[in-house]
Amino acid sequence: MKKEKRRLIIENISPLVNNGEFPIKRVVEEQVHIEADILADGHDVLQAEIVHTSPKAKEKQYYRLHLKDNDRFAGHFQVNQQGYHTYFLQAWIDHPLTWHKGITAKIDNQINVKSELLEGVDHLKALKKLNKDKNDTAFLNHLIEIFPKESHYDEACNEAKSQCLYDLFYHFPTRKNATKSDKFEIDVDRKKARFSTWYEFFPRSAAQNEERHASFKDCEERLARVAEMGFDTLYFPPIHPIGEVNRKGKNNTTQAEKGDTGVPWAIGSKHGGHKSIHPELGSEEDFIHLIHQAEQHGIEIAMDIAFQAAPDHPYLKNNPEWFKFRPDGSIQYAENPPKKYQDIVNFNFECDAAVELWNELLSVGKYWAKRGVKVFRVDNPHTKSFRFWNFFIRSIKEEYPDTIFLSEAFSRPKIMQQLAKQGFNQGYTYFTWRTHKHEIIEYVNELTKSNMREYFRPNFWPNTPDINPYHLQGANEAMHIIRYTLAATLSSNIGIYGPVFEFMASDAMPGKEEYLDSEKYQIRKWDWTHKNKVTHLISKINQLRKNHPALQQTNNIQFCPIENEHLIGFYKWNDDRTDQILVVINLDHHYSQQGTLRLPFEELNIHQGTAVQMKDLITEAEYQWQNEWNYVELHPSLGFHIFKMKY
Repeated sequence: MKKEKRRLIIENISPLVNNGEFPIKRVVEEQVHIEADILADGHDVLQAEIVHTSPKAKEKQYYRLHLKDNDRFAGHFQVNQQGYHTYFLQAWIDHPLTWHKGITAKIDNQINVKSELLEGVDHLKALKKLNKDKNDTAFLNHLIEIFPKESHYDEACNEAKSQCLYDLFYHFPTRKNATKSDKFEIDVDRKKARFSTWYEFFPRSAAQNEERHASFKDCEERLARVAEMGFDTLYFPPIHPIGEVNRKGKNNTTQAEKGDTGVPWAIGSKHGGHKSIHPELGSEEDFIHLIHQAEQHGIEIAMDIAFQAAPDHPYLKNNPEWFKFRPDGSIQYAENPPKKYQDIVNFNFECDAAVELWNELLSVGKYWAKRGVKVFRVDNPHTKSFRFWNFFIRSIKEEYPDTIFLSEAFSRPKIMQQLAKQGFNQGYTYFTWRTHKHEIIEYVNELTKSNMREYFRPNFWPNTPDINPYHLQGANEAMHIIRYTLAATLSSNIGIYGPVFEFMASDAMPGKEEYLDSEKYQIRKWDWTHKNKVTHLISKINQLRKNHPALQQTNNIQFCPIENEHLIGFYKWNDDRTDQILVVINLDHHYSQQGTLRLPFEELNIHQGTAVQMKDLITEAEYQWQNEWNYVELHPSLGFHIFKMKY
């Protein structure tokens, strides 16, 4: 269509990521709310709609936009299929509705509309071509007959301004000279991308109270415990052969002793590389059996993707062009000064054989996806090409749409955001270091109230094998419970590295956020049958997460004013508000704290005196709040409330 005839402007469309360069993200059955400024010259009636195409749909779906105010239009639709959806906006001058608006105003002001009725006949004839309903056709034929007749003037006027005719014009628009926006994408995942509960342990330490190299068979014996604690995702560090050249010893010593097992992220040896399994863990068939056994417990196995190599990885012999060598011929090992990783070398994503490298790494992902892995935790993705990840993730999801990728990038904010834009379904966050009330509120609001909510799904981890945060080093039971409760109620995606977390095994390297006797460098012995208050509360909180949709999403959250810097409170709800939760947590792991919390009356749409039933979902205690401000007191022995709200 010639641009000269398009009178409308469509701009300021939201939500968009980088002006539409990247998809916004949703999960199946979520709503997509779209807004845009739509305007034209003059005073004509404007109409606009969303034109949506699902991945497998043969026909487009149309959803009308409605005027909010100040030329801002809004509408929504639901996505019900996984995959990459597309949509665009189109808008037009609605001449029939403009006619209807004008003639109604004139009739109401007793202005003669003979000429306007004659003009209306053309709109009726056009409507007949669009609407083939027999009853409507008979009605329109009648109007076409009476509009020109003087003897039927009063009847014609009544019908011309009728709601019935308005509705027909509205539902059967001509869309003449429509203006269209660019086409945009929506990346729609299964619900696990939005709600998941991760548990990490080292499979080689899975033996019961024995300091020996465990196997996948031992891991199978741990599944019941992981399921009992309420976790639905079990993540293993790399399960591949570990390099022997420059192998690290215990506590990251550069000289390995006999029997030292090395770092799982130093991948590759004479036993194989990224498509092989460490021989002491078992066979590929054993791993596939473990995946199936985990499914019987409601657990998915998350596999680690670490695109790096040990110096004796077969890639270095077969494809040395993929790596960077120094002028003296030695290979460049990985480092992040002052940290050195002599047992690891990185791929050179700027090498001349980058296309072949990309395709080989893609084949690694597809290799394990074909064997039943649906969840991948990606190690240090921020040290690889951003555009590679877009290629990698899209290629795998097109063939295996259930696949979920978690980005392990504790990097600069815009780096982490870029990885999410390029396709990662979830991302690690700074929650690990956010301890004070104002820090937590500021960070969660950034994640949920800014445009990040459209593409970045946070996953809150209180600890990881790489990070033993200072506030957990030597911390008491109450601190571990506080940190888990915060993670589990603030974010719908959470994870812990265990069993060090629930067993509070937090001895540290002096002056560092690193574990003493870290499992990264050695096998640890654990009593997997041990239970304590932390394991009990983790299990109970995880069950609440499964039972309450308000806790299965992150973005619907509002912090509540509370007159104590050691107490934090927030209100969470699901989209239709059938489930509403209020959480109050004592951030002080040593002393009781008291304060008054303000209920979010505006968000709840209630007023002073309304009886709000508050049921503590942990203790089963029930309270009735009727005031705007309400007294709370929490002791570190059980330093939180998770209230179910009814009113």
